[in-house]
Amino acid sequence: MNGSRKGPGGRLAALVSGRRAKWAVLAFWIVLLVAVGPLSGRLKDVQKDDTASWLPAGAQSTRVAKLDERFRAGEPVTAVVVYERTAGVTPADVAKARADAAAFARLPGAGTAQGPFVSKDGRALRTLVPIAKDDAAKAVASARDIAGRGAAGLETHVTGPAGGVADLSAVFGSMDGLLLLVAAAVVIALLLLIYRSPLLWLVPVLSAVFALGLSQSAVYLLAKHAGLTFNGQTSGILTVLVFGVATDYALLLVARYREELRRHADRHEAMAAALRRAGPAVIASAGTVAVGLLCLLAATMNGNRGLGPVAAAGVVAALAAMVTLLPALLVVLGRWVFWPLVPRYDPAAPPQDEHGLWGRVGRLVASRPRLLWLGTSLVLVALTFGLGSLSAHGLPNEDQFVTKPDSVTGEEVLARHFPAGSGAPAVVIGDASRASGLAATLRSADGVAEVGRPVVAQGLVRYEATLRDPADSRAAQDTVDRLRKAVGGTAEVGGTAAVGLDTRRAAARDNAVVIPVVLAVVFLILAVLLRALVAPLLMIATVVLSFLATLGVSALVFRHAFGFGGGDASFPLLAFIFLVALGVDYTIFLMHRVREETGRSGTRRGVVRGLTVTGGVITSAGVVLAATFAALTALPLVAMVQLGFAVAFGVLLDTVVVRSLLLPALAYDLGGRIWLPGRLARHAAPAPDRTGALEPLG
Repeated sequence: MNGSRKGPGGRLAALVSGRRAKWAVLAFWIVLLVAVGPLSGRLKDVQKDDTASWLPAGAQSTRVAKLDERFRAGEPVTAVVVYERTAGVTPADVAKARADAAAFARLPGAGTAQGPFVSKDGRALRTLVPIAKDDAAKAVASARDIAGRGAAGLETHVTGPAGGVADLSAVFGSMDGLLLLVAAAVVIALLLLIYRSPLLWLVPVLSAVFALGLSQSAVYLLAKHAGLTFNGQTSGILTVLVFGVATDYALLLVARYREELRRHADRHEAMAAALRRAGPAVIASAGTVAVGLLCLLAATMNGNRGLGPVAAAGVVAALAAMVTLLPALLVVLGRWVFWPLVPRYDPAAPPQDEHGLWGRVGRLVASRPRLLWLGTSLVLVALTFGLGSLSAHGLPNEDQFVTKPDSVTGEEVLARHFPAGSGAPAVVIGDASRASGLAATLRSADGVAEVGRPVVAQGLVRYEATLRDPADSRAAQDTVDRLRKAVGGTAEVGGTAAVGLDTRRAAARDNAVVIPVVLAVVFLILAVLLRALVAPLLMIATVVLSFLATLGVSALVFRHAFGFGGGDASFPLLAFIFLVALGVDYTIFLMHRVREETGRSGTRRGVVRGLTVTGGVITSAGVVLAATFAALTALPLVAMVQLGFAVAFGVLLDTVVVRSLLLPALAYDLGGRIWLPGRLARHAAPAPDRTGALEPLG
């Protein structure tokens, strides 16, 4: 077998591509999936979409949510049933609402209903129904059915926190299946176009499915036994991430395997060579992405903290499947799996044609490197001007959904006839011995419309304070701030407005802490991998510029094309994590090959050669990854649509502009200095002729 077996690449090649070893690898994966595969089906059992799974860890609103459990079994949420008759409610309407209230109290997990209350304008009624969080989805569906019966001419809606929970649960309940189907369909269609084979696509897709099952099983065990936070949003991201990343690694390895099949008569030797040469880049890129994702553990938002280990587990599972299962399957199936474009053994075949598309791109980079990197940099800087339109301070309730569910319509009706914050009051919990003073403080606070009756349990007193402003508004958050200062250390203030306030502040803190940590960690990994300092700095700088340009374009699209009212508070951080990690992924693929070619023919020659031989496969990988993340835009949640669009656009921008033009032009212009202070910086390079072209490869 050609080449050395030393190092991790050689050992891996021997492990999975041997004549007997390939069968052992297949057997191992089958046993593994049989053993842990059923756990992936139980992932819903550990999925938590309660308030604490999203809130900032340690925030006052989180503590209030936990204290609130002492007053009712399970986390309580309020369903607000609103009735509207524009001509004015009738005695018959009031009688129906009273009968409905008695029926609501008998719903699963429901407490005693309060109301109906008649609005001051006499055109609406509202009834408040406390419901245990775990029963909210079923109870709200039943409440909507009850309220709608016999309501001739009376408009009815179920809103409030319970209504929102029910509508979100409906989305999350169908999300995984929808995303899996969309992601799989997109990947299959693209692989058919890329490979032009009716058979080859099946191997990467099957390997990706195995990787998804393994990652879901690992996440289940972590959530069950290690306290990992796992929610519906994280579940959706895991699906598209595993499919996208796994397919990327498959494209790179299959391309190198096809290349080696032309040099080796034996497919086992060809796979061993492919793994030795492409394996280190795949392992390095996966490790960089996984470590970058784990930096989310430094976040204070529970949802973001949980996403880090979950996404990292997905990347590691994708890597494991693509460097073991995929090679074993390809070697078992033989050359015919590439039919009809079967690569034939031809040791005299010339290297990849430098007169094709990517050869022309390479010559363009070589002929005008400085003009090219300056021009592309200016274009990216121009795209960042849209950042002024970016609003990522949290989404109002009515803007969380692409469509308008019943809970949002109900909020609009409620706001027309009752105090704007009546559907989601502030929850204040304090020492029961100071209940009277606490009530007086709440009633005198600016921005509070009314204060409910006290509820006492286990030495604590609980008040609901209805705010004058909508709970998802900045004005309501300002009222929460005033309430917290007014009650001092005698009580804590939570509720919907408090959640929005704490989330906004935690998101700002996470941006300031996590982003620099990610940049520092990724830089250190790249410095070790490339044994240089200049190249990692350039790679990081170009990816960050691409990220800022993506945010600028996304902000304009969200506002003027999609008509979104704002951005999710976690959007900038999550977009940064995925775009920087995945952007560096592609630059690693490119620069690893450039470094390999530099050792043979110098840096400038290595840049052109590396771009030529990796251009097609990395571009294909970028298109596949962008398409899988674009599957998130099929969901009716604005936060997921925003993340899906931004990552898809950013990956394409990074693939087409940064990795194809900007970074190669910078590397070519700097020449050997890009490897400073490493040994390759002193490697002599052939001089280009006056046109910038290089002598043809021999």
